[in-house]
Amino acid sequence: MPEDFLIARNPDGDSTLPYLLRIPLDDRAVILKARDTWPRTAKIYCHRVDDWPDDAEVVERVPVRSCVRRGASIDLVLDRGRENRSQLVMTTVKGGRQAIFWQSARTTKQARPAGSVPRTRASGQRDVEIVVDTHERYAWGFGEQQATTRKAALVAGDYGIERDGALVATVERKSLDDLVGSLTSGKLRYQLAELAAVPRAAVVVEERYSRLLGLTHVRPAVVLEGLAECQVRWPQVPIHFCETRKLAQEWTYRFLAAARVAAAEESHGVAAVADLAAAPALAAAPATPAEVRAWAAVNGFDVAPAGRVPRRVVEAFEAARGATPG
Repeated sequence: MPEDFLIARNPDGDSTLPYLLRIPLDDRAVILKARDTWPRTAKIYCHRVDDWPDDAEVVERVPVRSCVRRGASIDLVLDRGRENRSQLVMTTVKGGRQAIFWQSARTTKQARPAGSVPRTRASGQRDVEIVVDTHERYAWGFGEQQATTRKAALVAGDYGIERDGALVATVERKSLDDLVGSLTSGKLRYQLAELAAVPRAAVVVEERYSRLLGLTHVRPAVVLEGLAECQVRWPQVPIHFCETRKLAQEWTYRFLAAARVAAAEESHGVAAVADLAAAPALAAAPATPAEVRAWAAVNGFDVAPAGRVPRRVVEAFEAARGATPG
């Protein structure tokens, strides 16, 4: 019979992973640091720990029905009615570093929404050039979108569209941790002010909004309130939540492509107004016989009240108002 599954507080107060997990596997235990106590709405990143502290503050103890290793994963079934089945998956990320993700059937399904990303061109455009800020780490490549990228320093945001050397649209990309950290430190307000100076800008978050409710190192209400205040102060810079990195990348591509079309239309509109202003003035409309007769009466010309107005009177009228006789 396996031992109990334990959750304790991480005694390392400087760690970003506030919990310890003790998973009974065969004749030994797997000990991990984790971000949360259960993968309710998203996968949870975990990291190996060598030893379980003797004075660990246990916050939850649950009997285990089964704990079995299956290849690169561990299937864990707890002895309780809800939140009882989960899986720990060991994988390798960039640089050869090992990463462990704790997931349930529910979070796995949410991470893979139904349907696939469409391959159609955004706004009917081919090869949209997206400028990637030089400070962006692990930048998106837009490999599934019809876009090309180039590196350059952006005055705001991480991904942008330029027209005639000017930034006309930009998107600031954030993970959930980056969003919460920049909000609580006050950095987000400065970033939003910079984004608001660009004609079109947005913030895209690689996570769903509901994940904010599961925060443990900061009160969720503080984050929700802070985001609401930011949106009220900078309504022209929307903060858009996407479920995954892949969807966030697709949303950014579509946003920037649409902004590119809008910028081109606005540029053509300005040019049309400039052409209209530079066009020669229209010739004055010909005077009516009644207007000529009224002028003639005031200026001493004898004109019959009906019939054709004499040519000499019409010429005098046109000369008086500064027009060339027609």
